[in-house]
Amino acid sequence: MKAFDLIKATSLDEAVSALGCEGTMAIAGGTDLINTLQDRVLAEYPKTLVSLKGIPGLDYIKEEGGSLKIGAMTRLEDIADSDIVRAKYTCLAEAAERTASPHIRESGTIGGNICQINRCWYFRKTDNRFDCIRKGGNMCYAMAGDNRYHSIFGALGACIAVNPSDTAPALVALNATIKTSKREIPVDEFWGVAIPGSTVLEADEIVTEIVIPSFSGKSNFIKNALRKSIDFPVVNCATAISNGKARICLNAVYNNPYRATTAEEIINGKTINEALAEEAGAAAISKAMAMPAVGINPGNKWKVQIAKTLVKRTILNCV
Repeated sequence: MKAFDLIKATSLDEAVSALGCEGTMAIAGGTDLINTLQDRVLAEYPKTLVSLKGIPGLDYIKEEGGSLKIGAMTRLEDIADSDIVRAKYTCLAEAAERTASPHIRESGTIGGNICQINRCWYFRKTDNRFDCIRKGGNMCYAMAGDNRYHSIFGALGACIAVNPSDTAPALVALNATIKTSKREIPVDEFWGVAIPGSTVLEADEIVTEIVIPSFSGKSNFIKNALRKSIDFPVVNCATAISNGKARICLNAVYNNPYRATTAEEIINGKTINEALAEEAGAAAISKAMAMPAVGINPGNKWKVQIAKTLVKRTILNCV
């Protein structure tokens, strides 16, 4: 790992001011960023890291003003174990519980989980070996290379890396708002288009709180991964249904979390049964554009069926 300076911010203002300087990056739990720096993945290495751990008042779970409020520095394990979250916002507790391994959940934060960098193995190759389009290069190596875990819904721009977060689809399903040091961002607008898969945060902007409106329905999260622990999703899905209205979000299938609005339209206002859930699952993947198998590259058409099944199962689990 290259050497870097460390600023231990003790206030939000101090952190924001430090991040306004060139060559700085924020670090919260560090479970993603430290590995990124150790492998020298980035095209430009940060000169300074700004630690957010010492900022008071960013670690909490509370109900207030008719909403659930979670501080950005709240650990994933605390969210998974919260009685309030498990009882009323179930899909978020389930998502937090399925993220990585227990020791990572003890360090990793909800803010870090929704801001993490994509896991494309070309982008993540050690020593920045692939100058891919996301790093300012001219091509997406996964397009013609090994793309078995990449987007099944095409690309924003020319990159088919997927969003790897487990908590992101749960927050989309629950219609959360992301509060930052500058503004409030509806969760559907939190991940950008200019750099697909990345957040819309500015360089000196910090996530401070996640606000979820009061929810009285049922919700469910399911994750498909190669291993039951310490693995990123092949596909995951969160569904929340309240008063006959559904919000359904797939992830690890597209650059950004993928809102399955076509599936929502199928079930809204209707009595849910297995046939209707099956129809909704089919609608969710109706626009899929899976990468074809070429030579020894298996492509990723196999992910389409998984996505369809997870939509169906999460809907049925909300009945």
